[in-house]
Amino acid sequence: MNEPKEITEAKAIIQKFQELRSEISKVIIGQDEVVEQLLISILCQGHSLLVGVPGLAKTLLINTLSKCLGLQFNRIQFTPDLMPSDIIGAEILDENRKFKFIPGPVFANIVLADEINRTPPKTQSALLEAMQEKAVTAAGHRYKLPLPFFVLATQNPIEQEGTYPLPEAQLDRFMFNIVLDYPSRKEEIEIVKRTTADILPTPETILTSEHIDKASQIIRQLPVTDVIYEYCIDLVRKTRPTESKAPEITKKFLNWGAGPRASQYLVMAAKAYGFLHGKFTPDFEDVRKMALPVLRHRIVRNYQAEAEGLTTDDLVRKLF
Repeated sequence: MNEPKEITEAKAIIQKFQELRSEISKVIIGQDEVVEQLLISILCQGHSLLVGVPGLAKTLLINTLSKCLGLQFNRIQFTPDLMPSDIIGAEILDENRKFKFIPGPVFANIVLADEINRTPPKTQSALLEAMQEKAVTAAGHRYKLPLPFFVLATQNPIEQEGTYPLPEAQLDRFMFNIVLDYPSRKEEIEIVKRTTADILPTPETILTSEHIDKASQIIRQLPVTDVIYEYCIDLVRKTRPTESKAPEITKKFLNWGAGPRASQYLVMAAKAYGFLHGKFTPDFEDVRKMALPVLRHRIVRNYQAEAEGLTTDDLVRKLF
């Protein structure tokens, strides 16, 4: 019996994404979970924030991903003296003494905001409109950005000197907060072997923007049971200290919790995670797998949580 056309197309897309992961692994050693979360955010048309100490290949990972997707890529190195016009562009007088808009590096499919917390909040906020509206405004004129459009930002741990906390409004625009950890001993040996050899691997283009659009459409059409909707929403509402049914741990350790955007992203992420693993409707396990990257940057600990050494990840896990 022949499969429906939609099922066949979906399986072909899943196979393409498996090939994409294999291609990325030629350059990036380990970090399988990080790569998977990045792919899920792209499938959901979302932005991601990568957090880790310097030297964990955050920039290389995003650069490799853009090459494998065949998308236009720009990197913005965030520094303390970076201005908003350095990101979105500015109007200049041309040779005919007429104003002409010169697009900034934000005009690309994938924008790497490298070390985003090295620049003050005024410049960080220049990305807000681009991330939410996929357009920018300069000198009273609105300019649409090329589609698809993703901001993938890297950030050093906030405790390090010379960093500025991201505004809560901007943090909420990121679908995922992805944490990179040190590689294992075996992985580090392989990293050093590859990067000190004469020939470095070059990734090939595996997917195109058409593949991404098609996969995004399929994921949006996947059915979700009411039980999963309720599970996602109840989990997010548990993070709010003002909620009447909030657990004691929330009231004791959190200043405030996640908003409705977290519920939306959690459902979408669970659908995309399940899809990449061959499921055409998400289950509880898919939601649990996606809860940490969706929620960890949307809840704010109080002083008591910090004094007791509880991280946001600890608190999200306890809410399960």
